[in-house]
Amino acid sequence: MKKNLKKIAIVAMVAVAIAACKKNQETSTPEPQETVKNADKVLQHIKNLGFPESSIVDNGNEYIVEEDIIFPKNMEITTNGAGPKTEQYYTGSIVNSTNKLNIRVFVDPSMTSMSSEINNAIAQWNGVPGSTLRLNIVTSAPYDILIKDENLGSGVCGQGQFPSGGSAGALIKINKSYIAGNSFAQRARTICHEFGHCISFRHTNWAAQGESTATNVPGVTGTDALSLMNGGQCGSGATVLSQKDKDATAVLY
Repeated sequence: MKKNLKKIAIVAMVAVAIAACKKNQETSTPEPQETVKNADKVLQHIKNLGFPESSIVDNGNEYIVEEDIIFPKNMEITTNGAGPKTEQYYTGSIVNSTNKLNIRVFVDPSMTSMSSEINNAIAQWNGVPGSTLRLNIVTSAPYDILIKDENLGSGVCGQGQFPSGGSAGALIKINKSYIAGNSFAQRARTICHEFGHCISFRHTNWAAQGESTATNVPGVTGTDALSLMNGGQCGSGATVLSQKDKDATAVLY
């Protein structure tokens, strides 16, 4: 009898252990499939824009291309069945006709010490003749673009996100400590350049930089040594929008 009771007890303990193990397996939390699927869509979207896979850096919750262009893995992708257009250069996707009239910019407390530089950059984009694009500072949510300080490592002055779903790119990261030693005009230039990415502009000198083929803004083609949207010129580039920069902005907006 004792032996039978002992056997029953052992069987019961094993059954409990198996049940517990099975429960743990069932309640483990894998990465959400929807998140993975959207990241895959974003990756394909980047390739569709013409960026080679070798230039795409997986940076956790985002992809980065050409050092200063951000693609969040959860960004909205509008599928229109078309690849990059073949007509300075942009992504083929712009801020829509309603949102362009009031693009709200929120300055994170980490960037308030560069408020003057931010205002300078905004004034340049708002002052383009023939353009209805308007960027405005707001002090609370809701907002369209967040600009904040982030350590991006040596050699990267800032990063900006491209537009998606008809809205401006939602994020600008400025490597504040890295550009602190630059002149006021050059600090404002970095910020103005990243705003340019948020409204769709690629690097004007993409070919010289060895970057992927960019889409011409219709009617405004060719290189431009004076373009503020030239890449790889942090601390030494043009500090005001060139005539071609302004012409391209007027065409798109």
